[in-house]
Amino acid sequence: MLQETSTGICFEVKIIPNASKNQIVGFENDKLKIRIQKAPERNKANKELIAFLSGIFKIAKSKIKIIKGEKSQIKKIEVEGLLKKDALDAIDQNTKS
Repeated sequence: MLQETSTGICFEVKIIPNASKNQIVGFENDKLKIRIQKAPERNKANKELIAFLSGIFKIAKSKIKIIKGEKSQIKKIEVEGLLKKDALDAIDQNTKS
């Protein structure tokens, strides 16, 4: 799940590319499952993921980094300047029901 760091939070996501729309599905095996519209080619899905998370967390895209798994469905994300509680609240408000 989400881990607090000295600068923000870190967490793992499982990406489902080529989805009909961008959406948070929920947590699965301690990973945040997210559907992304873009295809996993030429970094399109990664860029879309960062833009999507930026909107969800209301934080600049430059504060969100993929620190592991750029070419994998499972990615480790670092978000600078975000508290765990605020992230969980934003995820909860934007999870598909």
